Amino acid sequence: MPVKKAHPEADDSTAAEAGVGSVADDDSDLAERESRWNHALVGSGLGVWDHNYRLDRKYYSQTWKTMRGMAPDEEAAGDYDAWLALVHPDDRDFVVHAIDRQNAGDPDFQIFEYRERHRDGHWMWIDCRGACVEWDESGVPTRIVGTDTDITARKEAEDTLSRLSRRLDLALEISRIGVFEADIENDTVEWDERLIAIYGLKGASRPIASDIWAKSLHPDDRERVLGLSDRSVESGSDFQQEYRIIRGDGAERVIRARSAFFVDGNGHRKLIGANWDVTEEVALRNELQRAKDQAEAHNRELEAAKESIERLALHDYLTSLPNRRYLDKMLDERSAECRAKGLGLAILHIDLDRFKQINDTLGHRAGDAMLQHAASVLRNSVRAADFVARIGGDEFVILCTVDPASKKIASLAERIIRELRKPVRYEGHDCRFGASIGIAVDSGPTLDAKQMLLDADIALYRAKGLGRNRFEFFSASDRRDVISAKHLADEILIGLERNEFVPFYQLQFDARTLDVVGVETLARWQHPVHGLLAPDRFLDIAEDLDVVSTIDALILERAIADRRAWIKDGLSVPKISVNVSARRLADPDLGKKLRALKIAPGTFAFELLESISLDDCDEAVAANLKKLRKLGIDIQIDDFGTGHASIVSLLRLSPKTLKIDRELIRLLPQSAEQRKLVGSIIDIGRSLNILVIAEGVETSDHIRILEELDCDTLQGYALARPMPAMQIPSFIRAGSWRHGQVAARALQTQLRRELRSRSAK
Repeated sequence: MPVKKAHPEADDSTAAEAGVGSVADDDSDLAERESRWNHALVGSGLGVWDHNYRLDRKYYSQTWKTMRGMAPDEEAAGDYDAWLALVHPDDRDFVVHAIDRQNAGDPDFQIFEYRERHRDGHWMWIDCRGACVEWDESGVPTRIVGTDTDITARKEAEDTLSRLSRRLDLALEISRIGVFEADIENDTVEWDERLIAIYGLKGASRPIASDIWAKSLHPDDRERVLGLSDRSVESGSDFQQEYRIIRGDGAERVIRARSAFFVDGNGHRKLIGANWDVTEEVALRNELQRAKDQAEAHNRELEAAKESIERLALHDYLTSLPNRRYLDKMLDERSAECRAKGLGLAILHIDLDRFKQINDTLGHRAGDAMLQHAASVLRNSVRAADFVARIGGDEFVILCTVDPASKKIASLAERIIRELRKPVRYEGHDCRFGASIGIAVDSGPTLDAKQMLLDADIALYRAKGLGRNRFEFFSASDRRDVISAKHLADEILIGLERNEFVPFYQLQFDARTLDVVGVETLARWQHPVHGLLAPDRFLDIAEDLDVVSTIDALILERAIADRRAWIKDGLSVPKISVNVSARRLADPDLGKKLRALKIAPGTFAFELLESISLDDCDEAVAANLKKLRKLGIDIQIDDFGTGHASIVSLLRLSPKTLKIDRELIRLLPQSAEQRKLVGSIIDIGRSLNILVIAEGVETSDHIRILEELDCDTLQGYALARPMPAMQIPSFIRAGSWRHGQVAARALQTQLRRELRSRSAK
């Protein structure tokens, strides 16, 4: 190590020193000792330096030069300033001060460390050890001898260890881990500061008493934890546990502990371990567990709710039977099962008869009770493997897998009908209803349960049409009829769009004079393929489609237009009657629609079927009848004598006209009883100031007899057939109904009346 020159005026004549020790004495023993020490120094890796200020000579050993990257035989200049420039800038001031103090003989600076740049450019750490070995008369150091050691590797190791130590301390601090070491044999324990802080024992004496830990344990955990600890010590197994403590400040905390045994260099058995304060973690874990438990409970509730919703979605709330949605699912499953096993599938479509009357008379609660009773009967009538569903209203469906050749389905249907016909007691009333059943049975690889359900519905329709309280099996002809009806229904709807429904008119005549007194408007369908169709060809299907009211409205509008055309042509028809359906009569907007047509009062009459004019008309019908009278539209009762209208209903409805049904007129010439009955009806009408029209007048005998019975008006083929509006004027002007036998009989009748009148005078 180059150093400052202590005495520039030092004596140059002093013998040079080479190595450690004096070279003046060339005694062989001394030389041997010097050689031995030199070899020892070289082997030790120490770089020797010797600064003799008195002789102004500086010596640097080969090791000293080699550690700095110099060649062993390279001359070291020993220039202080040049050497100082190689010292690390952060160490430079310290080194200058340290050399000054070392030269001054300060024992505190005999050893110091600093960084110096190696010849290849990297920094190396030097451990510098030097001391004064000679002084002048004034006590000033004249010779400094020392060694330099390259401690770079050691410093790097220390730095690495320091970094690791800092990391460990930081990790322990961040994780709030306290560490302890226990000497099992001596029963002593060393706790670090963090562990003392964790247990709230700040200020406690060191080392910690061995029983402090046991006393800190929570009373509820102490026995368990100490037992585990003792067993761990006995077996030498690792200890890992979580427990509660009561801190020195009284706070309750949760500790997680881990420890392991080892044997130290002295052969002592020791235990080292770590404790974590996991109170917040445990609280969070417990909270998460509570949240998980709550979530699982909520999930169970949701699952139960889902099952309940699914059950509600698949079952009828009233009867608890499967519903239509469930049925659709089972149709697919049973179809696949029957196809796979070669079984037959039977579908029974059940509709309760007279159920509406129970609802209407006893209320919906009674109806609900009957539906529940019907569901119970169906469940008790089938096998456990059969499927029963309520698909809406008073309709039920049963699915049965059967042997294709089995005839037990008919027996099942008979049993169901028999059980459902039995009276059911409800709040003091005997409720009676029945059931109609349509049955479809099929098997084989092409089995289609959904099509079978349609077939069963067709069979049910047929059972109802044949009188109800019975069952019918589906047949291919039934399907053809349904397809035909469907085709006709489509054609009706198209016909309405194309205005194919037109009015025909049948004239009505005074029974005494045969003068035209009115005309009945009849609906006809001008079919593009089948020609002119009467209502018997389309009325039932139109009612199913709920378009009869639409047809009635169209015919009325056409009749109003035709009347205007006749008037324009100079022909006046006293009154035009049109049919009105029950649904149209119940239309709350009927009055508004009729006012919009601006019908002249007294020119039109609405014909009501006798089945409409019941004793108990609902409020809507009664209100519309009152509106008709205000609009000047007369009311006629059609087909009187074939329904169940009472005298009371006639008095209440006060119709302008009664029309005797053609069935009562047809047998007048052959039956005295029929003549008596028709005469009674005419007498009733007259007594109530109601005009009477006879329909179905087809012969001259009919004309004669009805005239004798004092009937008011005649209508029938004997006088005029139904005809389109354009033929009415020419027909009336021609007067053809007055010609021939008809006219003669009319004349005879008139003469007889005149003779009777003269005799009476």
